[in-house]
Amino acid sequence: MISDLIYDSFPPLLASSVLTIHLTCLSLVIGVFLALPLALGRLSKNRWVSSFSFAYVYYFRGTPLLVQIFLIYYGLPQIGLTFDAYTSALISLSLNTAAYTAEIIRGGIQAVPGGEIESAHAMGMTRRQVFRRIILPQMIGFALPAYGNEIILQIKATSLASTITLMDLTGMARTLAAETYAPLEIFSAAGIIYLAMVMSTSKLVTWMERRWTVYRR
Repeated sequence: MISDLIYDSFPPLLASSVLTIHLTCLSLVIGVFLALPLALGRLSKNRWVSSFSFAYVYYFRGTPLLVQIFLIYYGLPQIGLTFDAYTSALISLSLNTAAYTAEIIRGGIQAVPGGEIESAHAMGMTRRQVFRRIILPQMIGFALPAYGNEIILQIKATSLASTITLMDLTGMARTLAAETYAPLEIFSAAGIIYLAMVMSTSKLVTWMERRWTVYRR
């Protein structure tokens, strides 16, 4: 009976996991685009730029993601900004991962040996050329392991979107558990799917690390 419930719950859970994957991928892409200027801002000598970047990172890393989701979904309508559940979850996840990714990028940039940067400048390279040819390739190599962990955390963080009625993997699991009165079986099946996604992501990141190391050689 228990195995039947687990087996029967897989089709709807797998269907809802498409939304989880979509949310994860899109928020990570947006987060990277936001994170790069934030990381450069953290390293900037301009006090206003660095202060803004620090405040952004400090806030989004220092407050719970669930609070950020509620603030956007329930709070912003009070000032006339209303978003549906999907958009609210996407905005929250993107802004949150941008803060963590910015620190990963900043750490990767700071890990690049200063002597190589100075040598590149001495050879007549412009700041843009130094960043593109010297800093960026090495920064990616340094940042990949930590960013792999961020991707995994982001997959699991999407489960919070179910708190604002979004029918992602966790949202569907909650609905099925309420209908069948079998939370043990339903959430066990959901956990298996999450585990499969995390393991696949971990293997993909490991492969990317190896490929990047070979490419850099």
